Amino acid sequence: MKSLLVFLQDPPAAAPQSGGLFGGQGGFLLMMLLIFVVMYLFMIRPQQKKQKEMRHWRESLQKGDRIVTSGGIYGTIVDLKDRYVLVEVDQNVKLRIDRSTILKDMSDAPTNK
Repeated sequence: MKSLLVFLQDPPAAAPQSGGLFGGQGGFLLMMLLIFVVMYLFMIRPQQKKQKEMRHWRESLQKGDRIVTSGGIYGTIVDLKDRYVLVEVDQNVKLRIDRSTILKDMSDAPTNK
């Protein structure tokens, strides 16, 4: 009976253990901060840089530039406005296309005409 009572009692309190460099509440916050910093440096920052370069490139478009849209339409810029461009896709066939859909400059690509 005595062994049953000893078994049911709480074990003696152990001395608090330090979790090392990343242990405890402070370690959790440090790890979360480290994860956020790594995500910013390897994911968010490069994407923002790429978007900034693309926006600058779209603003620098000129008449006569050959482009490709996100829908796969190839053409030559005929007229530029603030929000859209007029693109000639064939002789006397012109499309009004939003600037944000322009993906590539095809001026260095060979012509197939």
